[in-house]
Amino acid sequence: MYLQRRNRITRQSEAIRSLVSETKLSPNDFIVPLFIDEGTNSKTEIASMPGYYRNSLDVTVNEVKELWSMGLKSVLLFVKSKDELKDNTGKEAWNKDGLMQRSIKAIKDAVPEMYVMTDVALDPYSSYGHDGIVKDGQIVNDETVEALVKMSISHAEAGADMVAPSDMMDGRIGAIRKGLEENNFINTGIMSYSAKYASCFYGPFRDALDSAPGFGDKKTYQMDYANRIEAIKETLMDVEEGADIVMVKPALSYLDIIREVKNAANVPVSAYNISGEYAMIKAAAEKGWINEDKAIMEVLTSIKRAGADLIATYFAKDAIRILNH
Repeated sequence: MYLQRRNRITRQSEAIRSLVSETKLSPNDFIVPLFIDEGTNSKTEIASMPGYYRNSLDVTVNEVKELWSMGLKSVLLFVKSKDELKDNTGKEAWNKDGLMQRSIKAIKDAVPEMYVMTDVALDPYSSYGHDGIVKDGQIVNDETVEALVKMSISHAEAGADMVAPSDMMDGRIGAIRKGLEENNFINTGIMSYSAKYASCFYGPFRDALDSAPGFGDKKTYQMDYANRIEAIKETLMDVEEGADIVMVKPALSYLDIIREVKNAANVPVSAYNISGEYAMIKAAAEKGWINEDKAIMEVLTSIKRAGADLIATYFAKDAIRILNH
């Protein structure tokens, strides 16, 4: 049998497969989400996210030092606000002595070169658990945007390198950019959650921060998972308004959207490998149904292959361990 082309030749050994591999992961691909709580010397495992923790600030600082030593260069901060600090204005979000602000300062003091990104949304601070201010049972847009601008400026004042608005309010990127510029934070970046879908896979994250909506759902601001063109529209508007990086969230069920956004946008694209995606792999591995390490690398590679320049993932440390093995 004579064949002009034998495609299997470049699959014959690990050496040749490595040489011709099109998509490679490295520590530079990962953003590490961190959950921070009040207290000292506290480390609380999140029940629906086995092996992942909500830590007090002192423990978080030690974690950041370890991440930096592993070659991981960026963290994305989320804080758990006390119930007594929650209200319908979200004013704790821009408290200069708030947990987020203290966390930014402590991390930058301990590891100055770590690139610190911060979550910008009102749900951790809202008595309703929504990403915006509630009036007459509705999440109002423009007043929420004003609050998000205050929040972003507060994070920049504390030393954040980049703010990451995850709220999906209309016009917030342009407003935040204007606020940062007017307050002379000209080097503070914006990573916009441009295509954030209303997904059932956020459940474990809401367990981590106690931020589930108190009524209804988030479908009036997060996107319908049936929509594709809308993601491109939202992304291009955010780029026009001043986003430095755009994000697709979730990642695994939205690989096609990542590719569409990558093809359309002229800024770096990030994707969030979210809590439910993490929990599925952990649960299946615990049952012995899949090989956890192989699943982690296949999923992360697929996200990068789809077009993500950066991946926010709870598997970042695992991935480095596997890559270094």
